Amino acid sequence: MLKGIHVPLVTPFAPTGFAPGVTGEVAADVLGKLARRVLDEGASGLVALGTTGEAAALSPDERAQVVEVCAEVCRERGAPLTVGVTGNDTRSVLGTLEALPPDVTAALVTVPYFLRPSERGVIAHFEALADGTPVPLVIYHIPYRTGQAVSAATLRHLGAHPMIAGVKYATGGVDQEALDLLGDRPDGFDVLGGDDAVISPLLAAGASGGILASANLAPRDFADLAAAWDAGDVTRARALGHRLTRLSAALFAEPNPTVIKGVLHARGVIPSAGVRLPLLPASEASVAAAEALLDR
Repeated sequence: MLKGIHVPLVTPFAPTGFAPGVTGEVAADVLGKLARRVLDEGASGLVALGTTGEAAALSPDERAQVVEVCAEVCRERGAPLTVGVTGNDTRSVLGTLEALPPDVTAALVTVPYFLRPSERGVIAHFEALADGTPVPLVIYHIPYRTGQAVSAATLRHLGAHPMIAGVKYATGGVDQEALDLLGDRPDGFDVLGGDDAVISPLLAAGASGGILASANLAPRDFADLAAAWDAGDVTRARALGHRLTRLSAALFAEPNPTVIKGVLHARGVIPSAGVRLPLLPASEASVAAAEALLDR
C-alpha cells in the first residue's frame, strides 16, 4: 500500500480576490486534474491535507471538499489515498480518524506537537489511536516542526502494532536513527522519506518510497528514482538522485508550498500562486530558478 512515491497535493485556489493572505475558494476541478496527472505520470498514491496542501489554513468544509475530490480520483485510478490528520490531543485526533470517509486508505498522523510528551507518552498516544482507528496509521515524524524527537526503538515498537503501517521520516537528513530503523524494521512497516532533497540516499538505504512535495512537479522522475533503486540500477539512480536533489532544494528555497505553487502557476497548471497567511507567495527569482532546473 505504501510503496513508491505518494504525492502530497497542493491545494489550488481560484484567483478571485487574490492578495497576500487572501485567496479565492478551493479550485476543486483543478485539484482533480492535478491528482489525475500525478497518478498518470507514475505516482503510487495521493496524500490529501498534508502540510503541502495548507491544511491548517482550510476551513472544515474545504478540508472535506479536498478529501472528496482526491477520493474520487483514487477510486477512478485504483490508487491509495492517505489523509493528513493533525492534533496533539489524543481524544480529538481519534475523533477525526473515526470521521474519515470510507474511501481513505490510511491516515498520516503527526507526532504530538508543542506539548513535547516523553517517548512513553508518544507510544501511549499512538497505541490509543491504533486501537481505535478505522484505517491504518502512518506516523509523521518531523521533529523540526513538532519539537519532538522519536527514536528508532520507539518507531520499531509502534510498528509492531497491526494498525500502524509505516512512518513518514522527515528529520532533515539521513541520520543514525533512520539507518537503525531501516536495518531492523518490523514486518509490514514501511519507511517513507519525507525530505525531498535526501530521498535518494534514503531509498538506497532501504526506504519503501517517499511522500514528496516536489513530485507535484516531477512525479515521473521521482517514480523512476524509486524504481531504479528498487531494481538495483545504481548508475541510473545516482544520476537521477543528484538531479532531483538540486530541484528539490530550489523548490524549498522558500516555505513549502510557495515555490511549488509558483511554478505550477507559471506553467498554467493551477489558476493562481495564491497561498494563505501566514505564508506569502514565493519571489519571482525563486520560481524562475526552480523552473530552470525543472526544464533541464
